Amino acid sequence: MDQSLVDAFWETARVRANLNRLSIYTGPQPLDAVQPPTWSFGATPEHADELLALVLDGTKTATSTALWDFEANPSEPRPERGGLSIILDGAGIPRALIVTTSVTTVPFDEVDADHARAEGEGDRTLEHWREVHERFFTEHAAHDRGFSPTMPVLLERFEVLYAAA
Repeated sequence: MDQSLVDAFWETARVRANLNRLSIYTGPQPLDAVQPPTWSFGATPEHADELLALVLDGTKTATSTALWDFEANPSEPRPERGGLSIILDGAGIPRALIVTTSVTTVPFDEVDADHARAEGEGDRTLEHWREVHERFFTEHAAHDRGFSPTMPVLLERFEVLYAAA
């Protein structure tokens, strides 16, 4: 990831997303100084590009993460409602600014069809979501607990505020 590209993206994105509209009246705001975290979807550059394409075309409006991964890596920021993120493509280039609109935690086996559909992958069914995510949570875990159908999963909904051309 090239930090200068992220800095330039952030300068443009916060203006285009109208995040700095009050600074004329109120002076500098935290959003003027604090750059959101950067990350990409998936575990490989190819997966990052595939999932980003779904975000950019409006199909993907949700994501999920094993809560145990956050517990294994406490320095990794957990998503919070209202939080911003800069999404990178598979080459580490910033492509989208998103805002988290909701965060809930449920056991893996209680993720519902509505969330699976919002993740936008495959045929968008719950069956597909469970198959793909069981495999992903097993193969790419940051923790050593293995997979469990009752493992806690953090479900995040988001909106795109700005996408680079």
